[in-house]
Amino acid sequence: MKEDKEKKKVITIVISILIVLIAALGLTYAFFFITLNGSDQIVKVGTLDLVLNETSEGINIDTAIGISDSKGMSLTPSTFTLVNNGNKTVEYTIYLDDMELDSTDTRIDDKYLKYNLNKNGTDSGATLLTSIGANPNRVLDSGTIEGGATNTYSLNLWITDEVDGNYSGHVFKGKLRVEVSQERGEPVADVLLAGVGENGAINTTDPEQTFITGTDPNNYIWYSGKLWRAVSIDPSDNSVKLVTQWNISAIPYNARGNTAFEGSHMEAWLNDTSVDGFLGNLRDYENFINLDSVWNATMTTATTKPAETTMVTDPVGLLNIYEYVMSYSGTTYSNGYLNNGLYWWSITPYSSSLVRHVDDRGYVYRSTPATTYGVRPSINLKSSVRIVSGNGTIDNPYRLNGDNEKDLSGTLLSTRYSGEYIRFGTGENNLYRIVSHENGTGTKITSAEPLKSGETFVTSAFGSNTTFSSDNTIGAFLNNDYLNTSNGYLTDEDIAMIEDSTTWYLGTVGSGASYKLGKYTNTTDNILTTSVTTSKVGLLRLGELMAGQFERYAVKGGSSSTGLTTTYWTLTPYNSSNVRNVHIYGNVYTYTPTTAFGVRPSMNLKSNVQIISGTGTKLDPFVLTLGS
Repeated sequence: MKEDKEKKKVITIVISILIVLIAALGLTYAFFFITLNGSDQIVKVGTLDLVLNETSEGINIDTAIGISDSKGMSLTPSTFTLVNNGNKTVEYTIYLDDMELDSTDTRIDDKYLKYNLNKNGTDSGATLLTSIGANPNRVLDSGTIEGGATNTYSLNLWITDEVDGNYSGHVFKGKLRVEVSQERGEPVADVLLAGVGENGAINTTDPEQTFITGTDPNNYIWYSGKLWRAVSIDPSDNSVKLVTQWNISAIPYNARGNTAFEGSHMEAWLNDTSVDGFLGNLRDYENFINLDSVWNATMTTATTKPAETTMVTDPVGLLNIYEYVMSYSGTTYSNGYLNNGLYWWSITPYSSSLVRHVDDRGYVYRSTPATTYGVRPSINLKSSVRIVSGNGTIDNPYRLNGDNEKDLSGTLLSTRYSGEYIRFGTGENNLYRIVSHENGTGTKITSAEPLKSGETFVTSAFGSNTTFSSDNTIGAFLNNDYLNTSNGYLTDEDIAMIEDSTTWYLGTVGSGASYKLGKYTNTTDNILTTSVTTSKVGLLRLGELMAGQFERYAVKGGSSSTGLTTTYWTLTPYNSSNVRNVHIYGNVYTYTPTTAFGVRPSMNLKSNVQIISGTGTKLDPFVLTLGS
């Protein structure tokens, strides 16, 4: 799809926000002058009229500097509306940009400012201005607005009392800028049904699911920092079922003897909306996926279409074995596009004690749910989601409207999404991925693959016992040799971006236990485990995002190794004698800590790390800098 289909018009209305800070009688005061200037601004594209107009006459506020959030939220706001007078739905983004200062003025740092944006009656809450990016990429709001609809906003801006600093004589001037795109591409289902390339086909034999089949169809989709494959289209609503290309993590399916998906560890991990689970780290999922998707988790010993006796409603699920088998219709299981050369779970119970999984050669097998295999989450894209670029190949996957930013210069890395790639490190070890924002302000990252030296994977023993620390064997390597620039892993600039101390959770996860025990004392009340350590660099724990395999172990169509994967350590103990590791083909084994395995460093980057360039894909990773 051609880039020129993303025709944009930009409208700007000035919201002059002037903060003058003066010293008087030994006290520092802030004077806010906020006014919306100018007449209504209109963009016309075909039948579209998009209007950003003022609805307030400005605000004068005298208040002591450094006010509380409750005081800031109670200030009289400035209001404006976004009105779509056309009959087409459009995508928009509202930015808060810097305005040029007078030559005698000094700009106040964003870190001293907080805001609240009320949209249609819902507050954003007191939010640091730094959390929405740096000029010119401070995003106040974004989304779609239907024809004939109106969004009503009110904006408060104040100086926070949570930071100390010298503000005397400093000024902030800003304006609102709205970017509008009417051309939103074509629906995902329409693009796929129009053709999936010479190595794929469309199978319409099932009236309830139109399947994409073949050895390597053009059905790759990049969404929320992850590479997906489109599996099928639901003819009843044109929603599109996706599954991740790789194993995003690896966890026990459930406790031994309990093969039901509903209530399982697997269901919990997939639909966990916190920082610890999959759904909570998926970008704007309310806008992209069907939250009431129905998953067929019926027990069956066959690989044909199962009965619909056990149906589970969740935003995120897994493929059932029938869906996997249909994907290689016309070829063999080993050559089908869903065979990713790794072990991964399906949603299908085989019996009351066994659950179906796929192995590295593409065979369908069954194992006890206490086993730890790879997880390939599945979602159903809404029919309204559109493709705006790409051709569906692995090197140029389809990009979705609302997840396809091109200019992210100045954006804080802490606003980006799990799985996105960043340029970090040197040489063959210069590619990393976002894991999560576990500490709330920064960005946890990990190497895209275990460390290498001359194309050979670096190995290390875990230590003399099962407890990770900066002093055990692998911890000492990570916090000394790895951080030594003379060893060629990182540059001084990289090291300056890393938080000096991160808390690492060392909870034990035994056979068939929940992934949550790696971080919490139990699975219900989210009380953090007391088994922790602190260090600058650590490892991923069992069940954490990105703790999977992202390359093939087995050669496609065969069983020999590609050499592209290696077993690597997590920091999660299995018991007092063994530590969990992610194996070469995507499942998790346990070994004594004196064994040598691969090393995947993990660390938290500072909250002021910014993006210079890049789109966050593997071929175009983010390039970073440390902001002020």
